[in-house]
Amino acid sequence: MRGPVVVIGDCLLDVDLEGDASRLSPEAPVPVVEDPSAYHRPGGAGLAAALAARGGTEVVLITALGEDPAGHRLAELLPVDLVRLPLHGTTVRKVRVRARGQTLLRIDAGRGGPRPADGPAAERAAAALRGAGAILVADYGGGVAGACAGLLRGLTAPIVWDPHPRGAPPPGWCALVTPNEAEAAALCATAFPGPPGPPPDRAARHLVRRLGVAAVAVTLGERGAVLARRDGGCAPIPAPVALAGRDACGAGDAFAAVAAAALAGGAGIEDAVTAAVGEATRFVAEGGAAAFRRPAPGDPVTGAGRLVPPGAPAFEVADAVRAAGGRVVATGGCFDLLHAGHVSLLRRARALGDALIVCLNSDASVRRLKGPTRPVVPERDRVEVVSALACVDAVTVFDEDTPERVVERLRPHVWVKGGDYAGRPLPEAEAVRRAGGEVVILPTLPGYSTTRLIAAARSAA
Repeated sequence: MRGPVVVIGDCLLDVDLEGDASRLSPEAPVPVVEDPSAYHRPGGAGLAAALAARGGTEVVLITALGEDPAGHRLAELLPVDLVRLPLHGTTVRKVRVRARGQTLLRIDAGRGGPRPADGPAAERAAAALRGAGAILVADYGGGVAGACAGLLRGLTAPIVWDPHPRGAPPPGWCALVTPNEAEAAALCATAFPGPPGPPPDRAARHLVRRLGVAAVAVTLGERGAVLARRDGGCAPIPAPVALAGRDACGAGDAFAAVAAAALAGGAGIEDAVTAAVGEATRFVAEGGAAAFRRPAPGDPVTGAGRLVPPGAPAFEVADAVRAAGGRVVATGGCFDLLHAGHVSLLRRARALGDALIVCLNSDASVRRLKGPTRPVVPERDRVEVVSALACVDAVTVFDEDTPERVVERLRPHVWVKGGDYAGRPLPEAEAVRRAGGEVVILPTLPGYSTTRLIAAARSAA
């Protein structure tokens, strides 16, 4: 991949209150939802960014979040590098009251819009866009796409634009525009007035001409998508399986995220759209956005928002997650002088499963590996700092030079290492494979190094 996927757009906090409803209220003919549990997930561009990061893709999200509980919770849930623009007002929150898989009521709260992108946040956003392998604009009509429009001009990375009825029309420099059938009909309303609107293939061809973009893929749910290109080609991209009646919430985000990641990896438009149709279908088959949620911190039924209480031993966490059918992710390292590169890696590792366990080198192990002056931060403090990260579910310490023995006990489904290990043999890799797991190498955030930090601190002193 040539660079990270950079997602621009409006985020919101989705909250599901899930309980049982077996009777009507005597006060009014409405269901009584008993003992609901609360679940949180990122919504809007946040969901698109989280889905793009699921396969280990490096993702940067440019969005506006409020300094409020919903904004802080969203930042905790997002397993990506965040460029946070200031927000007028409060972070949008959508609360769904559900029972037996059905939504009974939705309550929307929060109203905010981004301030103009300027100052340090704008500089960080511009730098991220210049280094992007692909850009996804997840426009939910909240104003972030418009606030960043000037930063998108003159870029060489392919731009995927997922439009919204309340957003601006996609600009002509897009590589791919991904409306669903209703959004495509709305964009074509002046050319095809009145219901039912044009067939998807005509809508896609019309939008390519009208917008001046390279390609338009109109998503059709269980029917896949239809792709029209500037060169006049137009073809259906069928879904691999039919999934009638499933909850498709979030499928459009999954489609756009995978298409952007594929383009960042060098795929052509048709291959990217084919991959996106397949992944969106799998996403719906796995339960859609509802399956992506996380228990809310402090929920009375789900404890502290994890499958086991915070501070539980790492092996207990691994056993509980495995017993619940979840996916255990583990990684190892010294994590001496924790920096943004470490945090980025840990967030992306957590996105690969349902729990992240960090295997930390003991002080003696670090000294043998790094020399007598290391670690700078002692073992007990390193455990405390790493454990405090929202993306880390448990920490265990090992005293050997390599984590082979602890890997054999944890039996992770995924063992993550940073990109600086690419091409180098990992002693623990065979232990991971014997346990039925896989090794995933994630790219590291450039410009960050503990050794460099220590050298800078010493020279400053």
